[in-house]
Amino acid sequence: MIKAQAGDRKSYAVLLSECNKWLTRYFSGRIAPGLVDDLVQEVLMAVHRKRASYDPARPFLPWLAAIARYRWIDYLRSHYRDHTEELFDDSAIEKSGDEAVMARISLERLFGSLSPAQVVAIERVKIEGQSIRDVASATGQSESAVKVHIHRGLKKLSTLVEKAD
Repeated sequence: MIKAQAGDRKSYAVLLSECNKWLTRYFSGRIAPGLVDDLVQEVLMAVHRKRASYDPARPFLPWLAAIARYRWIDYLRSHYRDHTEELFDDSAIEKSGDEAVMARISLERLFGSLSPAQVVAIERVKIEGQSIRDVASATGQSESAVKVHIHRGLKKLSTLVEKAD
């Protein structure tokens, strides 16, 4: 990426090719196979547009992974909003008694009102149990930024839950 930022076209072509391979593997287990190429292309376009913002003092892969994750979350949100009725019949889930499924659906709906950075921070630290340091490194943010995202996101979730009661 450093050579690509300096204008080396061959390095940029190799970078995009390697990013394409990594992104294809990244998205393959996360979305339907027919949609992987579109999402990979979307991320590659974002990398192209944001390449000037890459800090050569930091590792490249966490920077790329953060862009990929945000694009993936954006895709899921837009797809979820467009196909809510098709995907979920809440009454059927409630009848099944599967509280974990209902909790996850409720959480996803609440996450829809948070910023992608807040969702990532809360999911990784509070749900998956990753350390703040690891999340900061993976997303290219400072540890304090991750803490702020968690704090503000949880506060907003709390407010939303209180309003629902």
